[in-house]
Amino acid sequence: MDEGEGFVKKGGDGEGASISKNKAKKDAKKAEKAERAAQRQQTRSAASSAGASESDETDPLSPNYGDIPLEDIQSKCITGRTWTDVRELSAEMKDKSVLIRGRVQTIRPMSKKIVFLVVRQNMSTVQCVLVISKDIISTQMVRFAASLSKESIVDVEGVISVPDPKDPIKSATQQVEIHVRKLYCVNRNMYNLPINIEDASRSETEFKEAEKSGKQLVRVGQDTSLNNRVIDLRTPANQGIFGVKSEFVNEFRRQLRLKKFVEIFTPKVIAGSSEGGAEVFKLDYKGQPACLAQSPQLHKQMTVCGGFSRVFEVGPVFRAENSYTHRHLCEFVGLDVEMEIMEHYYEVCDLVAELFVAIFNHVNENCREELEAINRQYPFEPLKYLLPDGNVLRLTYDQGIEMLKEAGVKTEPMGDLNTEAEKKLGKLVSDKYNTDFYILTRYPLNTRPFYTMPCHDNPDYSNSFDVFLRGEEIISGAQRIHDLKILTERAEKCGIDVKTISTYIDSFRHPAPLHGGFGAGLERVVMLFCGLNNIRKCSLFPRDPQRLTP
Repeated sequence: MDEGEGFVKKGGDGEGASISKNKAKKDAKKAEKAERAAQRQQTRSAASSAGASESDETDPLSPNYGDIPLEDIQSKCITGRTWTDVRELSAEMKDKSVLIRGRVQTIRPMSKKIVFLVVRQNMSTVQCVLVISKDIISTQMVRFAASLSKESIVDVEGVISVPDPKDPIKSATQQVEIHVRKLYCVNRNMYNLPINIEDASRSETEFKEAEKSGKQLVRVGQDTSLNNRVIDLRTPANQGIFGVKSEFVNEFRRQLRLKKFVEIFTPKVIAGSSEGGAEVFKLDYKGQPACLAQSPQLHKQMTVCGGFSRVFEVGPVFRAENSYTHRHLCEFVGLDVEMEIMEHYYEVCDLVAELFVAIFNHVNENCREELEAINRQYPFEPLKYLLPDGNVLRLTYDQGIEMLKEAGVKTEPMGDLNTEAEKKLGKLVSDKYNTDFYILTRYPLNTRPFYTMPCHDNPDYSNSFDVFLRGEEIISGAQRIHDLKILTERAEKCGIDVKTISTYIDSFRHPAPLHGGFGAGLERVVMLFCGLNNIRKCSLFPRDPQRLTP
């Protein structure tokens, strides 16, 4: 968040008193400046259109280009034309006529007779060329192409040509060119861009190379990117990140349905905290105190008690904790599972291992373009997630603590691992076992939520586990307490007002089956799978302690 944004006076009447006078003046000047710039742009565009209109009268090729009138794109008619996706353009389509729609990414007038356009659709780009040619491309048409503004949406019709393989196209993803025959502007960008796509797409390698050569490049910071997220999302890396995120969810659902899990949808407004503690968003619910759910945990268990032996949910999770870190958000997408178990909570661990290996395999196989786009801007090493025998590594908490002690890392006795210890253990595990993905079981009971089942042989430990990816925790899970008396005692011991969760407690009276489950944060999983340095990159419009917009 930029300095000053979001800070308000505690006193004062009306909207004008809610921000400082200096900031109000600055904002007014910025708005006035932006409005003047927009007016200048509109004036230039109007003048350009007027000039084009005058030329059109003497240009017999004028029907082949221009701004499409609004009435023609108000669902006026169905033409039957066929559009081709930019990503599908290939050498096999040589000499074929195609029609594409996309955004103008770059405009390069080489002379009065030639202009190059790079048109982008999602992650894919193609180079389009207009060269003055009798009965095909007029001077006015080249001039019209050169007058287009970046990010304008255009329809391009032309013939595919294939360049010499020895001289590949560096400015576009597709290794073909479109020799334009018709060019229409569907929606012209009339305003100055707050950030340029090229600047927002640069990798650290590009900055380092530019620095060596004495060249200065514009660096778009994370706050600037997030403040202008609608533009920022258009970069190839962001298109890739959210493509991968979508596939994660799709495969998560598909794999669980194959295993006869039922998807459920639990309430997000509840009477009491679902995890315990003060990190909840409190609200007034028609005169009753309520809060946003920290997880679907209680309702997942109630559903299992209701006779659904295997359930899962994909939904929003809210945490009011003031965590200003690279891996915490106040709202994220939770991937939650709950299931009956027959004998041992390792049944849940087995499911986690099988499920996430299947997801990792699926994403690697089906998101190659997306991963390549991410890798170009944010280089990362492919995830190592299987041992040589094809299994997922499983260690106990005590084994992990022992590895840390041997490496000289001090930890709190019977305490949870902090971020530093997690990362160090991840490095030790990677060096010793050559894997970035492992399960740590049998955590101390005092580090777990009230509904966690204690170990049979030592009540100081619990039947619980965490899962780690590249040295950071992504999943917490456990066997749940199914005994009403023990559950009530544990809730009270953890400071939970049992009255606020009475409906949850009551669901164990009739009685509850043996069960367990886990929860994961989708954004954190995607961040670590792709080797990214900040979770905000994986949230469409992130919500953290300082960010409530856009």
